Amino acid sequence: MPAPSIDFFFTMGSTYSYLTVMRLPEVERASGLVFRWRPFHLLTILNEMKHVPFADKPAKMNYMWRDVGRRAAMHGIPVKLPAPYPAKQSVFANQVALLGMREGWGQAFIREAYRQWFQLGLETGSEPNVSASLHAIGQDPAPIMERARSDDVGQALSNETDRARALGIFGSPNFVVDGELFWGDDRLEDAVSWAKLRRVK
Repeated sequence: MPAPSIDFFFTMGSTYSYLTVMRLPEVERASGLVFRWRPFHLLTILNEMKHVPFADKPAKMNYMWRDVGRRAAMHGIPVKLPAPYPAKQSVFANQVALLGMREGWGQAFIREAYRQWFQLGLETGSEPNVSASLHAIGQDPAPIMERARSDDVGQALSNETDRARALGIFGSPNFVVDGELFWGDDRLEDAVSWAKLRRVK
């Protein structure tokens, strides 16, 4: 029987997704589950909802940074806060990530781009984050960045965003198990438990 899978929907501009991206390889090993990494552009959905989660809400922003810091400490994840936010080039970061998922280097890029953002303070999607992250994983930045800007990849990102919207996704990270949504890094373990329960049934 193939291992159950969980769709991991995330956007490269999401702060809490840093925690998940850094934790997921170990969670996969420990759980025996397969996660399908699916970059999408959350800001499109948030704009449709007329919702800006943190940028215009100082108290909520302060809480978010403290929460990310606490959770990073609990999981032994290095972090330097606050990181540059909001990420102004998150569309491009998502396009590079999506191209990488197609070509087999996506997870390595995503983890490195988040490391550069949350440990070195280099904003995701911008330079030098993208080039440095691609170099670090052994990829040639120039042709990749050109392909990532293509209409084909842009349309693919739009399609993934449409899929996320159709599922009812409104935040990142989000884990989808047989149509059930689990929103937030703090729901990762719940998603794993639910997937295992579904496997038993």
